[in-house]
Amino acid sequence: MTDLEAHGAHVFLDYTGYVPPHQNDGQWILELLEQAVERSTARNVHSHVEPFDGSLSPIGFAAVVLLDESHVTAHCYSEKGWLALDCFTCGGSDPNALADDIHHQLVKEIPSLSLRRRQHVERFLHEGE
Repeated sequence: MTDLEAHGAHVFLDYTGYVPPHQNDGQWILELLEQAVERSTARNVHSHVEPFDGSLSPIGFAAVVLLDESHVTAHCYSEKGWLALDCFTCGGSDPNALADDIHHQLVKEIPSLSLRRRQHVERFLHEGE
C-alpha cells in the first residue's frame, strides 16, 4: 500500500458547559473567529452568523468564516450548553494554531466551558509525488 500524504488538516473541538457570555453571543463568537483568523496567516474571504430563535431549529447559532484555504466554523445549541468548532485549512495556515487561539479566548471568557474532544484529521489525502 502506498503511503498517502495530506495537503490539509481539519481540527474538531467539542465543548459542553457553554453559557452565552453576551446577549448576542453568535455575533460575539463570529468576531472571536474573525480575530483569530486575523492573527493567523489565513485570509478571511467572507463571514456570516445565523442566529436560531428556536422556531425552526433549536436556540443557538451557526457562524462561519470562509477562508481562501477553507473555513473556521462554530455551531451552538445554547440551551444544551453545547458548542462545536472546526478549523480546516488546506494551505500554509496551521488549523491547530487557529484552534488553540480560539480555545484560549473561549475559556478566558467562559470559565464553565469544558473541552470534551479535540481531534486532528488529515485531509486531501493523495499519493506522494
